[in-house]
Amino acid sequence: MNFHKYLLVITLGLTTGSAQAQYKEPEEKDKVTVFYPKSSFDSLQAKKQLAKGKATIQGVAFTHPKSSIGVKPLLSPRILANQIKITLFPVTPYFEEWYQLRKDKENKRKRRYVYLSDAAYRYRLEAITNSSGKFTFPEMKPGKYFLQGFLGYTSNGSYNEYTGTGYSSSGYQTNYYERKNYSIAHEDRIEEFVEIKEDGEIVKVKLK
Repeated sequence: MNFHKYLLVITLGLTTGSAQAQYKEPEEKDKVTVFYPKSSFDSLQAKKQLAKGKATIQGVAFTHPKSSIGVKPLLSPRILANQIKITLFPVTPYFEEWYQLRKDKENKRKRRYVYLSDAAYRYRLEAITNSSGKFTFPEMKPGKYFLQGFLGYTSNGSYNEYTGTGYSSSGYQTNYYERKNYSIAHEDRIEEFVEIKEDGEIVKVKLK
């Protein structure tokens, strides 16, 4: 009897030990910090601003390829936004706080991101560009809006890869190289503020 009782105690102890939760501390490089605006989102204001009007926003979305140091040369050819989604948000006080917070806090290398609340993100309009990068938001009311798109493209290049060294019978050294091609995927966030001042007007915008 005592032997069976001893086994029971051991079994319960093992069961209890296996049920304990463990927390694994993430690596510093894997930690993500997310920020949200502190003010309350006014859904009625956003809904009113997105009501139908008589104005139109017409635009063309594009970007320029980046150089090796991440700069977009002014004279480089346009990369048109072919069949991408353009999102329009009404610029409310909540949105302005989000935009400023993003300027102050966002850092992708440090994995710091600034998001809109789910409620604020729902109040948006969307348009799809054609192959020329053109898009339209019809039936808009006067007001201030924010346009955003994500334009992906690929840049190609080549370099000489060292493959070895050879020597002639007289001891002359020759280095050998092989031409290698590479491709790099990019995604540019293209954004612009747009203001409609009068009902019925057509506002032109370059989203880049």
